[in-house]
Amino acid sequence: MIDYILKATLILSFGIVFFQDLKDRQVYWFLFPVIGGLCGFLFYKNTLFDLFLMSVLMNLFFITVLFIIVFLYATCKLKTSFFNTIGLGDLILFIGLSLSFSTISFIVIFICALIFSLVIHLSMKKESIEATVPLAGYMSLFFLITYISHWTGIIDSLYII
Repeated sequence: MIDYILKATLILSFGIVFFQDLKDRQVYWFLFPVIGGLCGFLFYKNTLFDLFLMSVLMNLFFITVLFIIVFLYATCKLKTSFFNTIGLGDLILFIGLSLSFSTISFIVIFICALIFSLVIHLSMKKESIEATVPLAGYMSLFFLITYISHWTGIIDSLYII
């Protein structure tokens, strides 16, 4: 029973992030730790502690490298501030999502989420009056679909690759 409540809370949290980011480009801050905690708990429950710890550390390293690349690109190539290229909510969501899967699964799903976000944004760009990309929202939608696909059996395993 508690498992269903946690999954429903995760789905609801991803959905709220998606709609808030799409509509207002602002998200309630407390949703990011909720998402990170629930994703982390579900991963922890489905794996060994040592694998969980090693995966989270490697995922955080991957996210850190990504932050450094975005920072260098923003400052050197675009000649702008780091936070003009990526939002604080996006960064916090990335950190929260780093608790979600084993490293290979995380990298594959994370890159697929970025591609999904790009495709959705480019296809909806004409209808949007905002110049910014609701990256946290699009990625939340992708992760929501991914988790639901796993729970319904469409995707066999998210945790063991």
